[in-house]
Amino acid sequence: MDTLKLPRPLVNAILAQAQQSPENEICGLIGGKLGVAENCYPIDNTALDQTRRYLMDPKEQIDAMRKMRENDEDLIAIYHSHPHAPALPSETDLAEAEYPEAAYLIISLDTVGVLEIVAFCIKDKQASEVKLELV
Repeated sequence: MDTLKLPRPLVNAILAQAQQSPENEICGLIGGKLGVAENCYPIDNTALDQTRRYLMDPKEQIDAMRKMRENDEDLIAIYHSHPHAPALPSETDLAEAEYPEAAYLIISLDTVGVLEIVAFCIKDKQASEVKLELV
């Protein structure tokens, strides 16, 4: 994946979700068709230390995947926030990435004034940046 196309309203929804939880990592899935993101599926973070990592609630993740199938969508991206770190994959992010066909979006709140959102393709514990295109 070279470019990830995201609708502005979807980006705004993800950024708002991150701003509503500035001390804890938020997470979710993005579904779409033909490589274009269409729907955001926020999922509760069940990690013990939500300030430094995320763990998607298994039931909510299954429900989101089912909704994507019902909507004839593919998994386009997995997103989470870094409240106090840059928008770069952590060692944990690299080690736990299990969907090489999906982009990984990281939202950083560790900025002044503007939130940062960066997309990556993670395969074999290696990350390469993916261009974001707002549509």
